[in-house]
Amino acid sequence: KAVIEAFNRFHEKGLLYRANRLGNWSCALKSAISDIEVDYIDLEGRTFLDVKTHPGNPKDPNGRYEFGILTSFAYPVEGSEEQIIVATTRLETMLGDTAVAVHPEDPRYTHLHGKFVIHPFSGRKIPIICDADLVDMTFGTGAVKITPAHDPNDYECGKRHNLEFITVLNPDGSINHHGGAEFEGM
Repeated sequence: KAVIEAFNRFHEKGLLYRANRLGNWSCALKSAISDIEVDYIDLEGRTFLDVKTHPGNPKDPNGRYEFGILTSFAYPVEGSEEQIIVATTRLETMLGDTAVAVHPEDPRYTHLHGKFVIHPFSGRKIPIICDADLVDMTFGTGAVKITPAHDPNDYECGKRHNLEFITVLNPDGSINHHGGAEFEGM
């Protein structure tokens, strides 16, 4: 009874509310985990690491997995032969991309402000947005794929630009139906 009373008071004061938020999910525990339970590691490039909760990579003699590799791919610009190249270390999340961001002052992309790219697998129209907070026009191609449901920086960008949030992973880490029939279950 006391817990319900406390929740009601918090809600009335605006301290407690319901909202979709980005959180940390453990596929091994099948549970949300707090920020202090996550080990963040900055990688300087290609790195092989053990994943304690996984049986091991059969392609690596030590069972380790490869991290820190940038994979580039192109989004075709709607109604043209042009493409925007983006890079990511989490290629699987591109299935949930809902925007491509460029810096508003980057001369390479000013002609594309307000236009769209076409998702290569789903055919979804994805807006090209301008975001000076997220995009460093001197890094890589200066174009950033935005996956608001799977990355903290993209989450904030998605909120700023009112983007769709598409979750493409199941609780076990496999691709769900939002990732497309061709990838579902992988």
